[in-house]
Amino acid sequence: MQGPDWKIGRMFGIPIHVHASWLFVFLFMTWSLATGYLPDMLPGLSEPRYWAMGGVSALLLFASVLLHELGHSLVALRYRIPIGQITLFIFGGVAQMRKEPPHPRAEFLIAIAGPVVSFILAGLSLLLVAILELFPAESSLHGLMALGTLLGMVNTQLGLFNLLPGFPLDGGRALRAGLWAWSKDYYRATSQAALVGLLFGVTFALFGALLLFGALSGTASSALASSGGWIVLLGAFLFTAARGSRKQAAIRASLASVPVRELMVRNVVALSPELSLEEAVNQYFLPYGYGGFPVVHDGRLVGVVAVRDIQTVKNSLWAFRRVADIMQPSSEEMVVSPELSAMQALEQMMAVGAERLVVVQDGELLGLVTRASIGHFIEQRHPSGMSSSSS
Repeated sequence: MQGPDWKIGRMFGIPIHVHASWLFVFLFMTWSLATGYLPDMLPGLSEPRYWAMGGVSALLLFASVLLHELGHSLVALRYRIPIGQITLFIFGGVAQMRKEPPHPRAEFLIAIAGPVVSFILAGLSLLLVAILELFPAESSLHGLMALGTLLGMVNTQLGLFNLLPGFPLDGGRALRAGLWAWSKDYYRATSQAALVGLLFGVTFALFGALLLFGALSGTASSALASSGGWIVLLGAFLFTAARGSRKQAAIRASLASVPVRELMVRNVVALSPELSLEEAVNQYFLPYGYGGFPVVHDGRLVGVVAVRDIQTVKNSLWAFRRVADIMQPSSEEMVVSPELSAMQALEQMMAVGAERLVVVQDGELLGLVTRASIGHFIEQRHPSGMSSSSS
């Protein structure tokens, strides 16, 4: 997602971010509640109180969106799919999954978890309202009843809207799961579900434009102008997201069909673990300009050393520290088979935050596969799809 965002916390080990666009929606929602919904539901209160209640209500509505995304994320974590972060933005929220689901059932359960959470929240909110209605004489409870009604309605709408079968909505992901199970082709299923998403995007945009035209021409209530504008924006967002998903599916299908062997760098320069950091910098990092090197001892991979590892040591100590002292020891996470697909290698890099993996077969170092080499392949096959491949 383009634009700045800020980390506001962490839940279940998942970073929570707020996109800049969220601030606009938060202010708009607070204003809308403070000047419309709350005065209608709770007449006679002071204006500052309406604004304070509007701000709290808006925060609780976004908390509902966050719990919706956590529903997706916790099920994804059960299938060992890393979650980069959850970001709240203008149209709700998004959980950034770093791997594809392992099978259609996992995809369906991950997709449906968000709406299930929304419906549970709606049920609890409306249950609270029903309980509070047993005490009609208690005017101090009217505020809670108004808030419970609002949360119940919004979470119901959130769950129902996300069940629309257009990718990247949750219903679209459930549709992808079904198409995947039927065709056995994940990327084809993604492209087909995204096509449905494109149609929903166009439909929303046209419907919103119709409302706007009716409001501006006087044939419909002027109050519909705001709703029409939001629906047009939502349709444009769905259309753009679905189109990007189709492009990304094409890119990932290409990567899935190419083995690492075809993209790896074969002329690998390796370092000895006994080299001093000064020798490593002067003889390797500066002349070659690479961001990192494998470290090999007696013909076997023992680790990887990168520029950032060198930077953790003061320059004055480079002559006295060895590569073995600062290298990242060899592990399964930094090694890849030459027969693995480039898509699997990219997912592995994203999961561990690596820029390169060492290609090893039967203990022998064969080469390196890097994000740069994969990016070069994407640029050749899909010149307009580079931005889509990084998500």
